[in-house]
Amino acid sequence: MTKKAIAITGGAQGIGAATARAFATRGHAVAIGDIDGELALKTAAEIAGDTGSTVVGLDVDVTDSKAFARFLDKAEKALGGLDALVNNAGIMPTGRFLDESDGVSDRQIDINVRAVVIGSKLAGNRFKDRGQGQIVNVASIVGLAAAPGIAVYAATKFAVVGLGQVLHQELEEYGVTVTTICPAYVNTQLIAGVEQPWIVRRIGLVEPEVVAKAIVDCVEKERGGQHIVPRRAASILQPVRMLPQGIAIRVGRALGLDHVAIDTDESKRGAYRDRTESLDVASVKKRGNR
Repeated sequence: MTKKAIAITGGAQGIGAATARAFATRGHAVAIGDIDGELALKTAAEIAGDTGSTVVGLDVDVTDSKAFARFLDKAEKALGGLDALVNNAGIMPTGRFLDESDGVSDRQIDINVRAVVIGSKLAGNRFKDRGQGQIVNVASIVGLAAAPGIAVYAATKFAVVGLGQVLHQELEEYGVTVTTICPAYVNTQLIAGVEQPWIVRRIGLVEPEVVAKAIVDCVEKERGGQHIVPRRAASILQPVRMLPQGIAIRVGRALGLDHVAIDTDESKRGAYRDRTESLDVASVKKRGNR
């Protein structure tokens, strides 16, 4: 197996950290980028110590194109090259659309969409010049079928899915592989305080390590296109997506999916909100964005 150099945004915790560890365990070199530079350094040191692989932690504001470019430059220099970028950074505020502030909506769009566009363009140009490389964009299952309580988040993930469908075709001629990962309910802070109906617990709940394995498999096998994680979730999602919208909505209600992101347990979700919905840049950099 060819060892690769991988850059991961939002890599200090959650899916990003699990993905960094999974790559490092397989012997690949990894650059962890996160808005919380101190946590990125700590996570990188822990993974490097446990695996013996080259893992570096770097500070990056993914919404700033110049900062993103510097992150890729530093990653490439530290790792001796760059074979893949995993656009993983993202936030998921919950609640009713009309109650969400413009600032929180804008922040989701900046991190979940604009940063993915920036990263895909920067990495895509680098990989095009070399005739090879891979971009992995982490979307969500709600980018395929949405539910109340996450209107803007769902919109951002629909955008990432659409972007991936186009880039998978458009960049292929340059030797660039584009992969879109659509996880279901991932057991990280992102779903803290969010109710998990029986259907979610049975087929949709997934550990970050499972998502990480899917990403690693796609990069090692240079597999592009769209992938739902876990696969069993697709067995329910795909048939529902074929239904007329009115019927699909009634199915969602029958499964209890119409209120899970509205009736959240704020005693459990408060810490995630404090960390991700702050509009103060200094606080955001200290607390991280995923």
